[in-house]
Amino acid sequence: MGNILIIDDDVQVCETIESLIARAGHGAVSAYNLKDGLSKVKSAEFDLVFLDISLPDGNGLDYLHQVKDSSGDPEVIILTGKGDADGAELAIQGGAWDFLVKPSSVKQITLSMRRALEFHNEKKNKAQCVALNLDNIVGKSTEIKMCYDLVAHASGSDANVLVNGETGTGKELFAQTIHENSKRSNNNFVVVDCASLTETLVESTLFGHKRGSFTGAQSDRKGLIPLADKGTLFLDEVGEMPLAVQKSFLRVLQERAYRPVGENREFKSDFRLIAATNRDLEAMVSRGDFRQDLLYRIQTIHIHLPPLRDREGDIRELTSFHLSRLSSQYGVPPKVASSDFYDVLDNYDWPGNVRQLFNVVEQAFVAAGSGNTIYAMHLSDALRIKLAKSNLKKKSRSDQDEAQQASAQRLETVSEKKDKRELNNNSVFNRAVSEILTEDLPPLKVFKGMAERKYLEELLLRHQGDTASILKISGLSRSHFYALLKKHGIND
Repeated sequence: MGNILIIDDDVQVCETIESLIARAGHGAVSAYNLKDGLSKVKSAEFDLVFLDISLPDGNGLDYLHQVKDSSGDPEVIILTGKGDADGAELAIQGGAWDFLVKPSSVKQITLSMRRALEFHNEKKNKAQCVALNLDNIVGKSTEIKMCYDLVAHASGSDANVLVNGETGTGKELFAQTIHENSKRSNNNFVVVDCASLTETLVESTLFGHKRGSFTGAQSDRKGLIPLADKGTLFLDEVGEMPLAVQKSFLRVLQERAYRPVGENREFKSDFRLIAATNRDLEAMVSRGDFRQDLLYRIQTIHIHLPPLRDREGDIRELTSFHLSRLSSQYGVPPKVASSDFYDVLDNYDWPGNVRQLFNVVEQAFVAAGSGNTIYAMHLSDALRIKLAKSNLKKKSRSDQDEAQQASAQRLETVSEKKDKRELNNNSVFNRAVSEILTEDLPPLKVFKGMAERKYLEELLLRHQGDTASILKISGLSRSHFYALLKKHGIND
């Protein structure tokens, strides 16, 4: 029996889904706002959560990761009151199981619920059977933990995998981890540097050659593809592979067969393919720089590695891990990083990602010498200058944003005041005239004087004593204006 939570402010929707859940033999509980829903998620384990987007105290999508990362690791079905393509995209990217538009049919809700629970149970059973070895991968952020699920999925299958991410995010490390957790772990992990493949050498490099098959072939040579037999073939930077090479490799990938240069026979190689790139292959396909059929073949499972700047909290854990590793490597007592060292690291964008972080930490480790603590001063001058400039740019952008927000707020306030004045203009003068035109009408001369006083008071009120504006609006000279104030006993 599954345990299901519904977070939706529509009581009728909650009651309908509760009824469907009960009919299917599962347990259900409802929450009518985010606060209550998140409280329930923290206090109990759920297999499935129905999460509304539009709630009284926030947007459900903003809390999707928090719900998914709760102790029960539940599947999430997003509910929304209108068709929202962007919302659906965000929900799926965030790991939601399904995206339902209200009102959905009973059949659709029931089907989505049943499939989500089946998937959840299968995932739990698989997790219990397979203990994933992540010894060399460090990080507990939500972003990187989502990648762990995909690594587990890839490790349990023989499907082709595409790992993409910025330079230095650890693509080869993840590829090796998939290999080491797979049934092929006792065989070769063969790396092919696609950037170094040329049309003239590709066949010899990948397939091997026989002695005398071309000038310089003085002995038989085994290619990388036969070396990967029963193991894993890792295509590093597959986006750099020339188009002509892509065509040659596509057939090998389809048939798992190759012919060494100078050989008349074809041979089989039972390899598992993992490819990696820092480039946008779909954009390359649209430009004609990468074969679409090859892209389809290599991305049966797709793992996107987040940049370090998006992995909240992982910088400190990665730094601590690398310091420990460096202590063992150099054979010295453990070193720790000071708070000011971490402050500097936390405020940098790390364009080179984890690789750059490890290089920087090692430089500081060496600079610290025999000391047990690493301080910000142990960072190189060049890096500290770079960090300082980066922080100044951030501060400048932050100040600009604050100034723009303040300006927008001022404009909004002025606009509101203007709108308010325009709305009240008629009522102001109506009240003034009503006060003057009592049941007993005053003489015209008295009426003019009373209206003149009201006019002067309104001028002062609206323009807050700004004489220049008052004179411009009223058309009065300065001396005439002050004379009228004196005449009516009005203090400016």
